[in-house]
Amino acid sequence: MTVDIREASDLFWTAWQQRAVIDEVPAALRPRTRAEGYAIQALLDLRSSARPAGWKIAATSAAGQRHINVGGPMAGRILTERLFDDGAVVSLAGVRMRVAEPEFVFVIGDTIAPRAQPYRREEVMSHVADLRLGIEVPDSRFASFTTVGEALLIADNACANDYVLGPVVDSPWRNVNLAEHRVVATVKGLTRSYSREGVGGNVLGDPMIALEWLVNELSSHGFTLHAGQFVTTGTCMVPLEVEPGDSVSGDYGDFGRVRCEFV
Repeated sequence: MTVDIREASDLFWTAWQQRAVIDEVPAALRPRTRAEGYAIQALLDLRSSARPAGWKIAATSAAGQRHINVGGPMAGRILTERLFDDGAVVSLAGVRMRVAEPEFVFVIGDTIAPRAQPYRREEVMSHVADLRLGIEVPDSRFASFTTVGEALLIADNACANDYVLGPVVDSPWRNVNLAEHRVVATVKGLTRSYSREGVGGNVLGDPMIALEWLVNELSSHGFTLHAGQFVTTGTCMVPLEVEPGDSVSGDYGDFGRVRCEFV
């Protein structure tokens, strides 16, 4: 059976705009492979108000992959209209996951085009202009996102939703071991407060490894990573449970801080 890519994209886009829940995808609209999932996801580019602001990587840890029953990481688009500045107030209306994820963010300085041979990490890093800090607020349109499988999750934009893009890291970072760099996140709510810690190594062993994976994943499927776009590399810690009234801050030590509030 041939998957109707356009109609499948209509289904996901409508659900996303209406904050609706998808219980089941009709067989004719259900991707069977990662490639079909990415083909459905790619039509977001035609619906968004601008080129995607950046890309995300989902399921960068073994625990996260087991939780949603996938065999490896997945790429998704951060849409320009879903991007927030540091310190923003973000609505949780209709958001079912209700978690926040402090992440390392690489800004691409030079376009990385698809090619037959894989990109090496040194090549990838030569295309990076800046390191920034960020907080992802993911979500899924599926009622049961832990069981639908990677092809459908990719079609659903790899659980992308809202993103808070924090400051550029001004201190020297290229020779810092990001895998060991500590991040402390604090959630302050109306009735409770808590903190959680993590390190860059929680994303595929190193944020630079995660970036290398993303570049080669996009290249293998024919997608270009454009200059000015960013790549957010996955959560440095167990996702932070949040609810309306919470404020979240991520403290990256010498690298700075990023924060947001939820309503």
